[in-house]
Amino acid sequence: MQKFTAYRTFEENGVVASRFVPMSLDELDPGEVVIRTKYSTINYKDALSYNGAGRIMRKFPTVAGIDMAGTVETSADPRFRRGDKVLVTGYELGVSHDGGYAEVVRVPADWVVRRPESMTAFDAMTIGTAGFTAGLAVHLMQHNGLVRGNGPVAVTGATGGVGSVAIEILAKEGHEVVAITGKGEEAAYLRGIGATDVMLRSAIDLTKVRPLEKATWAGAIDNLGGDMLAWLLASSKIAGTVAAVGLAMGMKLSTTVAPFILRGVHLLGTDSANAPMPLRQRIWNKLAAEWRPDRVHDQVRTIDFDELPTHFDAYLKGMVRGRTVVRIAADSHP
Repeated sequence: MQKFTAYRTFEENGVVASRFVPMSLDELDPGEVVIRTKYSTINYKDALSYNGAGRIMRKFPTVAGIDMAGTVETSADPRFRRGDKVLVTGYELGVSHDGGYAEVVRVPADWVVRRPESMTAFDAMTIGTAGFTAGLAVHLMQHNGLVRGNGPVAVTGATGGVGSVAIEILAKEGHEVVAITGKGEEAAYLRGIGATDVMLRSAIDLTKVRPLEKATWAGAIDNLGGDMLAWLLASSKIAGTVAAVGLAMGMKLSTTVAPFILRGVHLLGTDSANAPMPLRQRIWNKLAAEWRPDRVHDQVRTIDFDELPTHFDAYLKGMVRGRTVVRIAADSHP
């Protein structure tokens, strides 16, 4: 196989930096399946890793990118063969194993998801890790008792990739969705993808979160962590389900046992990187059909591979709405 282009992250003299480099297949981390990449995407985690800001990378050098979708070139595992349409998200991809920001990816066969028949590579990356995380969160909430009609469901970090897809899935499931955002100017966008109401984050006093607040939420998907997560727990209804998916506001959680022992609130850890394959495939199948986020899909921005480095800072500054898909190959959607 000829040389191909990859966006690789290095640590040199204590400084983390990423750049485009030519690579050959034998330079990639090992795996049974070689995939020709068509599309990748940008996640907050990718933005944290490219210059070392979030200490995401566990080894250097590593090809960045925690998502990819493409077509199998070769496989030493009988489950896959040349031409199969697949995607890979999570596990160690782009963290301690060469990732999706490359024209060719090589991964363990156990990481590979077969794309549903109706899902193109482009469709898969309009969803990506962010959308899969949203789907996993909704699944966990439903499994733990979330049903329509019990009250509103809050989504924080609402304009981001996880938040946007979560709003659309919850709306498709018939829930009253309240988007909590720091961006009042995005209210029309949020209502357009399914939010029933929009609440400004500045309207919430997070400096004095009591053990129990007014019981408001039947459920919540939280991208922020910190005091926002504490407030969502305190203001959940009896048997409320709160899925923790992010830490944009902070890793520490200062709360009490009151929501758990007096209201039976469920705090659900949502680990999309290590979801078991049967569950992973089931959620991707739903994202291709009844949970397909059409409204988010229609508003996605697509960039070319060589534009990638110019888009990370906007993610770190919280300036991005929805999803960004990275076109790795010159051809289009299959």
